[in-house]
Amino acid sequence: MAEPGSRKYVGSAFVSVNREMRERLRKRVQEHAGPAPKGMKKRPATQWVKQGIKARVKHLKGEEDLRHATLQDFWDED
Repeated sequence: MAEPGSRKYVGSAFVSVNREMRERLRKRVQEHAGPAPKGMKKRPATQWVKQGIKARVKHLKGEEDLRHATLQDFWDED
């Protein structure tokens, strides 16, 4: 997940959506697969995607990076 505007990496999120949405997301991720951001260390089991997908994520507040984040919804960027 990246911060809106700056696109700074802020962490990952668990995918806790229904089956239909999970399949839709899997398709979008495969279509938008891309390289890791410059300077980013390799992360096992991580699929990087190009810009173009926005998401609503629930997380604990008060931290610079995401903590205990879960994906709630996603859509194509305008």
